[in-house]
Amino acid sequence: MTAQTALITGITGQDGSYLAELLLSKGYEVHGMVRRSSTETFERIAHLRSKIQLHQADLLDQSSLVSTLRESRPSEVYNLAAQSFVPTSWVQPSLTGEFTAIGVTRMLDAVRMTDPGIRFYQASSSEMYGRVQDVPQNETTPFYPRSPYAVAKVYGHWITVNYRESYELFAVSGILFNHESPRRGREFVTRKITESVARIKLGLDDELLLGNTDARRDWGYAPEYVDAMWRMLQADEPEDYVIGTGLQHSVKQCVDYAFQHVDLDPEDFVRVDPDLIRPAEVDTLLADPSKARESLDWTAKTSFEELVQIMVESDLEAQERLSGRRRDQGRAR
Repeated sequence: MTAQTALITGITGQDGSYLAELLLSKGYEVHGMVRRSSTETFERIAHLRSKIQLHQADLLDQSSLVSTLRESRPSEVYNLAAQSFVPTSWVQPSLTGEFTAIGVTRMLDAVRMTDPGIRFYQASSSEMYGRVQDVPQNETTPFYPRSPYAVAKVYGHWITVNYRESYELFAVSGILFNHESPRRGREFVTRKITESVARIKLGLDDELLLGNTDARRDWGYAPEYVDAMWRMLQADEPEDYVIGTGLQHSVKQCVDYAFQHVDLDPEDFVRVDPDLIRPAEVDTLLADPSKARESLDWTAKTSFEELVQIMVESDLEAQERLSGRRRDQGRAR
């Protein structure tokens, strides 16, 4: 039996690296797309470099996408590349639209022109729900985006639906709620919390600045979520799915779990910085993943407290290596 071939855009990111690991474990030939001008490091996929093939291409350049598809000849494409940090989308709204919205159209059109038999996955986001119209949110909940990033994701979502219905592509969107791991970017709030807590425990920092600590999210473990992506492309029919835990926690609870893990009191270190609060806040997101459970046999397994502990432990180990300090030395005075 011929091995399946997959192309992952955004392979250097959190989800891309975990997805590459999953597909390799299933016997896939894995190709990844990286930008020619990218300054992003390959830290997350360093251990995979000898097992995957990388192609230089850009979501802003249609011809490079066609060339990459012709070179890699994938049976599946996972489009994970995007400008994905919400605060940056307020600073660079037009560029966010080019990558996160129009870039999806370029990729879909490249698939249509190159090989319409390719199965296509689009990374949609719970941020599309924004000012939520229903609680919890499922596949039929109306979108109400509250940031340039979320608006761009809504476009990417609907253009995927449009190409599926207009050109009969096997094209699906996974509406993934927040999913974290030790590979999460440091600019995201969960990783900012766990790395700061690790540095505070080792006496390297004395303060953690946060914005809206009352914001509530449905947080899961990223390695489990890439399995859901793969399952969507193995289904008999192309459909969109909400992926989440069905449970909700606040930023403050994340802080409490992280400090609790290192036996410190967050009241001694956490400060609220009004400059970190979004211009248009998304206060609450909660998934209804029942369709994924019933149709894909997928459920989240890692609890939020376990997830925070995994991330704090990873950051503690990393900061110990970098600083030479040990957690059992206690905080420096």
